[in-house]
This record gives sequence, structure tokens and C-alpha cells, in this order.
Amino acid sequence: MKTGILYGISVGPGDPELITLKGLRLLQSVPVVAFPAGVRGNRGMAEQIVAQWLNSNQVQLALTFPYVFDDAVLSSAWQVAAEQVWKYLEIGQDVAFACEGDVSFYSTFTYLAQTLQLLHPEVKVQVIPGVCSPMAAAAALGLPLTMRGQRLAVLPAIYTVGELEAVLDWADVVVLLKVSSVYEQVWQVLQRRNLLNRSYVVERATLPNQAIYTNLCDRPNLQLPYFSLLLIQAG
Repeated sequence: MKTGILYGISVGPGDPELITLKGLRLLQSVPVVAFPAGVRGNRGMAEQIVAQWLNSNQVQLALTFPYVFDDAVLSSAWQVAAEQVWKYLEIGQDVAFACEGDVSFYSTFTYLAQTLQLLHPEVKVQVIPGVCSPMAAAAALGLPLTMRGQRLAVLPAIYTVGELEAVLDWADVVVLLKVSSVYEQVWQVLQRRNLLNRSYVVERATLPNQAIYTNLCDRPNLQLPYFSLLLIQAG
């Protein structure tokens, strides 16, 4: 029997209409749609985005990926998720994994696909690109993300706040992803460099409850949700 194909489908930052036509066609054509499980009984972001596009005949497979930094715990979770997906692939059913943003951009899908191919090398993986949060945030702000020869740095803020000073020395535009947990430290760096009036926060980009903060000078203690980013025009 021919093994099914695993599709990594980028579903965009939040607005369900930002999925590509190709992504939508594949999403609706496969018998199984997987996505990261939500927390505390809530639906995850990817599941919320694709909910209106799915039909009742499709299997919906929520996969658990813990929010921890323990490599052993994460590796175990990826293996469990990979075997859950393999159960369908091995009987010839295609599986689409819906991922918020773009599947190649700081995505859980990467670890799932790599683990699955390590355990079952015969698995074929196809990736469908999409809109990621920095592009969505720039559009929400009405600003170009970069122009001409500007140098762009994109950092996952929770891992790299200590390197921000060095990055600001060479990058013209800096985007800090998921900045909520380190916002106060970042604010202090921006204050020292007189960049607060050239920095912007976008939370829940493209969603109905999207919020934008365009002047951070009097906002040292913003309480931000997980899906927030900070854009700095440093150059």
C-alpha cells in the first residue's frame, strides 16, 4: 500500500482568509487534519483558523506539544505525535498539519516532520508556504517591513534578549517574536537607545481583537498576550 503524504500547511497569523488557495485546496481535500492542541481546554490558534474550512467527514487530530525547554520532554512529545500521524499515513491516508504563520518559520511542524521521517524514512513531506507574523504586523502598521538595502533581523525574543544590544548595532529593522515574557527588559534597552518612538507592538495580528501600540515611551509595563511581536526601526 502506498504511504500517505504529510502536508505542512501554513494557515497564516490569524485571519482565516490569509491561507493560500493551494493551502485551502489541500486542507479541504485530505481525510485527516492535524494541528497543535490548545491548552486548558481551549482550541489552539491553528485549529481556530482552519475550523470554518473543515468538513464533518474529516478526522481532526489534536497533537500535544508541551511549552517547555526540556529537550527530553520535547523529543518524547514529538515521537508520540509522529506515531499518531503515522497511524494514518501507513494506511495510505494523507494528513495535513495546519500551522499558524508559515510552516518553515519557527514552526512546530519542522520537528514533527523531522521526527516522522527519522522513524519512518519512507514518508513524503510537502510544505505549503504562507503569511508569517512579521509581514502581517507590517501590513497592520501600514509600514514596509524593509526597504532598499536595509538589514532585517528576526529574533525569538524569549531566547535572545541578551543579544538584542548587539543586534541593534548592525540591523536596520528588528522584529522580536512572542515578546510578552521579556517586554520589560526590551523596553529598557530601547529607552537607553532612544528607540521607543521608533518601536511598535502588534498583538494578535490580523485577528478581530488585534491591538497596536505605536508609541512605547509611556508603556514600560505592557501586559501582552503570547501572540505579540515588537518591530523596531533601528536604522
